[in-house]
Amino acid sequence: MSDHQLRTRTAAGPAPGPRTPGPRAAAALRAAAPALAVYAAARALGLLAFWAAASAAGKDPLGPLSGRWDSVWYQRIAEHGYRYTATLPDGSVHSDLAFFPLLPALERAISAVTPLTLGGAGLLVSWTAGLLAAWGIFAVGSHLRGRRTGVVLAALWGVHPTAFVQSMAYTETLFTALAAWALYAVLKGRWIVAAALSVLAGLTRPTAAALIAALAITAAVTLVREYRADGGVGPVLRRNARMIAGVALAPLGWLAYVVFVAVREGSPFAYFDVQAQWGNNIDGGRALAAFIAGLPWPAALGLCAALGLLGWLVVLCVRQRQPLPVLVYAITIVVISLIGAGYFGSRPRLMMPAFPLLLPPAVALLRLRTTGRTAAVLAVLACASAAYGAWTLLGAGPP
Repeated sequence: MSDHQLRTRTAAGPAPGPRTPGPRAAAALRAAAPALAVYAAARALGLLAFWAAASAAGKDPLGPLSGRWDSVWYQRIAEHGYRYTATLPDGSVHSDLAFFPLLPALERAISAVTPLTLGGAGLLVSWTAGLLAAWGIFAVGSHLRGRRTGVVLAALWGVHPTAFVQSMAYTETLFTALAAWALYAVLKGRWIVAAALSVLAGLTRPTAAALIAALAITAAVTLVREYRADGGVGPVLRRNARMIAGVALAPLGWLAYVVFVAVREGSPFAYFDVQAQWGNNIDGGRALAAFIAGLPWPAALGLCAALGLLGWLVVLCVRQRQPLPVLVYAITIVVISLIGAGYFGSRPRLMMPAFPLLLPPAVALLRLRTTGRTAAVLAVLACASAAYGAWTLLGAGPP
């Protein structure tokens, strides 16, 4: 008897009682409360450090959070739609079609029904999504390794070196929230829910491809295993109809935007041309190798060490035997972030949604003898993250 048949037979026992989603949601929120509190404290510390640094420098503390770099592009789309291009001194053309529509749509909707400006609406979305992301990360960690691991996993994501971006009107928190809850839905066998969240993720960031790949590969492996165990294509397909439907639906958000750009620009490959104009084309890592080779040797060695640490985290995730969808998602995020030719300063934040990479450190922290030591390590990391965030936000270049 296959695992699927065993689950089906077990579920066919006594009729379930009436559903009570309200109490269930309240219980889930109570369970996640420590994770949300630790995450919120870490982000509050980051904001406090930045406010103090900006005040000391005589700068507006809200400006870099909602009115610089990518945030400006999203707000321009929210206000005017897709119509803006910028020509750089080197002649390259940057189109706002490189930015996906969900965040500006939310900014426009919120600013229309509240007194908030578009920038304020963007911060509201980002901060709310940050809490939802921490909750989803906790849910995944708790499902895999227990409640304490879920708390530490959410905390580590909140003290990530580039966690200051989680406080900006960017898409990192929105995308991570959708991805974390989609992965949790897959782990629970709720494929249609996972597909709906993947559709929204596909309207948020191009890295939704990692989530789509996670669902597709997991489904393919499941179908092959069940076919080998039970035989017969028809029964396997019928038993997994919702999973197949979820995989078919998951790419629709990303595909819809690619088609929109193609129709608007009159070219089937217009979306990829727009990304190439921004330098976001895929080159297999050649640009990264050339960038490292052009650095002074101390910086090159430091970057190579960081990449080595990243690779070791991937190895640890594999050795932990993380579930296939979680593992595929994290590895694909890393690969997408490293094989592009875009701005190298953004690579760390582009990999930030790969929260499963933090599961091995979370497990290691819990092996410390006392809770106080774990808390002390997290506090040090939070202070370091806050200081680095303040320094970066007051700098000239985008994160």
